[in-house]
Amino acid sequence: MTNTSFVYEAIELLKELISIESFSTQEDKTAEAIRKFFTKHGVNVSRSGNNVIARNAGFDPEKQTILLNSHHDTVKPNAGWTLNPFQPTLKDGKLFGLGSNDAGGSLVSLIATFMHFNSRNDLRYNFILAATAEEENSGKGGVVSVLPELGKIGFAIVGEPTEMKMAIAEKGLMVIDCIAKGKAGHAARDVGENAISNAIKDIEWFHSYSFPKISETLGPVKMSVTIINAGTQHNVIPDSCKFSVDIRSTDCYSNDELLEIICRHVKSEVNPRSTRLNASGIDKNHLLVQTARKLGIETFGSATSSDMPLLKVPAVKMGPGRSERSHTADEFIGLKEIEDGVKIYIGLLAQIVK
Repeated sequence: MTNTSFVYEAIELLKELISIESFSTQEDKTAEAIRKFFTKHGVNVSRSGNNVIARNAGFDPEKQTILLNSHHDTVKPNAGWTLNPFQPTLKDGKLFGLGSNDAGGSLVSLIATFMHFNSRNDLRYNFILAATAEEENSGKGGVVSVLPELGKIGFAIVGEPTEMKMAIAEKGLMVIDCIAKGKAGHAARDVGENAISNAIKDIEWFHSYSFPKISETLGPVKMSVTIINAGTQHNVIPDSCKFSVDIRSTDCYSNDELLEIICRHVKSEVNPRSTRLNASGIDKNHLLVQTARKLGIETFGSATSSDMPLLKVPAVKMGPGRSERSHTADEFIGLKEIEDGVKIYIGLLAQIVK
């Protein structure tokens, strides 16, 4: 494949993926489209659930492997769409459609990059391309389910929209559901204990508390109360108030450590949905990071989450597109963003595998 053809084919594949519904856990048809793409080009490809795994032609178990990973599931379109989210629409050099930016542009750019290196027999590293499922809902049928099949990975690039800047660290995510307790009573009488009032005290703590350790790369831990629900009718003092907190952790604290601190400070019952998405990062002296800096690629710490921490290997996050477009109405990716993204990926990896 020439440079022109693999970028063109990447864009055509993205159009096909946009046209197929691929909500988390419902990615069967996009997985099959990706598998067929690789089969058409004679690539060593396999499928595990809704995950597609491609290995380069000269794959050698004795060599270290570079993992190129991105996801092909999407969130559901919100009510603000003015275009058909499943109709790939080209306008002014932009490709509109659900999942075009998050993370279709990154996925097909990594696929094009994989194809560039696939047939070479002079590489110091193997390549695996993993197009995975269930990233948007942190599901167990996604990248975690196929890690045992990938073998030993040296390092990884996770494709997410970062304007091709390199995220060398990523905040973790923990969502907790809290229940403030009280005692029911008639609102007209001085009886009962208002659970909302108790919840407000804890919510104020979440709003104002600052964890003492601040990450050099990721900054402070951030906690945001995002959902609250209480009461059954206007004249009854509620005996329960439920609220949820979105917590973005850093490399200074594990999610379990944060949970312990929170439980010491609030009176509400605290129930974490999961503690597995800890902050992650790569040593700033790693070959991948040092090579990026030599090429003038900007590095940063990312506040948004991805599958990066689940890989349990040195990894960075980078891809074409802008994070701010993700999950928005009339989502799009620029065709030049894809073209430039492929060039940057190839330029970066060519310095490493030669």
